[in-house]
Amino acid sequence: MRLINRQPDRAGRLILVLLPFALLLFAYFTGSAARLTENPNDKLLPSAAQMSEAVERLAFTEDKRSGDYLFWQDSASSLKRLALGLSIAALLGLALGIAAGTLPLFGAPLSPLLTVLSMIPPLAILPILFIVFGLGELSKVMLIVIGVAPCIARDLEQRAREIPRELLIKAQTLGANTWTLILRVVLPQLMPRLLISLRLVLGSAWLFLIAAEAIASTDGLGYRIFLVRRYLAMDVILPYVVWITLLAWLMDLGLRQLTRLAFPWYEGAKA
Repeated sequence: MRLINRQPDRAGRLILVLLPFALLLFAYFTGSAARLTENPNDKLLPSAAQMSEAVERLAFTEDKRSGDYLFWQDSASSLKRLALGLSIAALLGLALGIAAGTLPLFGAPLSPLLTVLSMIPPLAILPILFIVFGLGELSKVMLIVIGVAPCIARDLEQRAREIPRELLIKAQTLGANTWTLILRVVLPQLMPRLLISLRLVLGSAWLFLIAAEAIASTDGLGYRIFLVRRYLAMDVILPYVVWITLLAWLMDLGLRQLTRLAFPWYEGAKA
């Protein structure tokens, strides 16, 4: 049998999924043990015990200065900003995508504008956002919105253009006006694609959030990572990076399951 036609069984697939992670952990802890044996004060590759102590200190011990559990406070602050930014970007991207992909009079000016906006590096305009919106929460949320909304809008615009013209003609033949077409034909087709688009921009949204928190914030996961880097506190940085990755993966999993449950008829939900 040709290699391209071979499919792993359920047990084999599980092994193949876990294998690269197991190899990565083995390589890390082997290198960590070697470095710590040579130099017990080495900070570059902390051991599992050192990282556990750091997590215990940040997540389950009250901070002496503020009285808060810093790990959970940072997580709550970052997730709040991310959720608000993605929600606004989703609504804005949906509205612009429908307008640009369905209404030719709006699509003519909007389509090239969205193309140009999606090419602007969001991190390059971060200083402008701090000047315009200040150093508070608004600038961090706006960075996420500006960073991902044009990409979502362009994706939904393309999906709207792919809707068969026959559906729109049949709906108009049955007496549907423009709003009815958008609400009853276009919107149901775009909603599952919106959830998939959110999955695709999730990594970029986290990147923009961490960058904004690192530059101007007093809490958050990105703030904590860049605060302790001056002390080379890898025992704190690595667990935070793993936690961010886990949160992003759980969000992606949640969006995927929501797409499957809410729109089982959509072909992209099976991916």
